[in-house]
Amino acid sequence: MSEDLFSLQGRVALVTGGSRGIGRMIAEGFLKRGVKVYISARKAEACDKAAAEMSKLGTCISLPADVSSVAGARALAAKIAEKESRLDILVNNAGAAWAAPFDEFPESGWDKVVNLNLKAPFFLTHALIGLLRAAASDQATHRPAKVINVASIDGISVNPLETYSYAASKAGLIHLTRRMAQRLARDNIVVSAIAPGPFRSEMNTDARDNTDRVAKRVPVGRVGVDDDMAGAAIYLASRAGDYVVGTTIVVDGGVSDARGFRSTDEV
Repeated sequence: MSEDLFSLQGRVALVTGGSRGIGRMIAEGFLKRGVKVYISARKAEACDKAAAEMSKLGTCISLPADVSSVAGARALAAKIAEKESRLDILVNNAGAAWAAPFDEFPESGWDKVVNLNLKAPFFLTHALIGLLRAAASDQATHRPAKVINVASIDGISVNPLETYSYAASKAGLIHLTRRMAQRLARDNIVVSAIAPGPFRSEMNTDARDNTDRVAKRVPVGRVGVDDDMAGAAIYLASRAGDYVVGTTIVVDGGVSDARGFRSTDEV
């Protein structure tokens, strides 16, 4: 087995939504493995604060941005291009959720969520393709560039909460990952995805605020911790994940399968 199978030393990454939650877990995991990490988030103050805190682990740079529009995605890509000639790893993590009863579900709750969760990963990857190709064509490393989309188990199994646009966007992102992977593989760019289950975050407030109750619905008996998420991302981003193409790795403690046995599950 290669000694550098999980090495990420010297690579450059962008993690959207990297100031908190799943994105921060991934960013911190990368920093500990020697990656130079750029994080983006819509709220500039929060993004700057998170980058300053994570800079204790390695080089972490804040680039506040709203990637929910094509213009926003292109603006972020331009900022990266001013600083880097290549991008080894792109983590499309920025996301939003919306819950409302079927009869009351608003168009705004559809557009906000689908634009950020589904449109943004495609158009940000599109905007950064030149930097990704530059990393993938480096003859010195012979390593593929990586695009990791952060989906959700709600795109795989049905959450009884009425989060229609969220579920649809994450299911769409899982299939988009497959489609993008087929095209970008010819450029030595490997596209894959992660589908998290219950992790403590501002998006999953139930897992954050009711940890013990949620843990009882998880087959392994606990909610996810930072290393669970970081480990999956490091695997996909490293040499170990080079042959994992178009696949979505489920990181959920078994919840998505358990939902089939528990009709009242709300994880």
